[in-house]
Amino acid sequence: MNQPSAESLCQSKCVPCEGGVPVLSRVESEGFLTAAPHWSLNGDANMIHRNVARTNFVEAMELLNEIAQLAETEGHHPDLHLTGYCKVRIDLTTHAIGGLSENDFIVAAKIDQLLSADE
Repeated sequence: MNQPSAESLCQSKCVPCEGGVPVLSRVESEGFLTAAPHWSLNGDANMIHRNVARTNFVEAMELLNEIAQLAETEGHHPDLHLTGYCKVRIDLTTHAIGGLSENDFIVAAKIDQLLSADE
């Protein structure tokens, strides 16, 4: 399997998934993580996550809304968590298959791109 780049993932579009798509293996997921190095694979290799801190509550909420817009555009939605008033945790998994698909890494790369534009 060729390892994707962040750029190639950002240029990709999520494909609707209602099941029937094979779950990525741990090795395949680790290959995709090379293009999304700010993300971590959970122990079961069925989810990736990233933590982001903002200065205050309003900035954290703005980030959540930006991610929500991106997710809606892609048709692939992360689980978003706000804790400690300014800490955001983003969890990505393909709920319909109970594991990771390429869609998760496409959205991860696009979130990384969004975050780098904010810096």
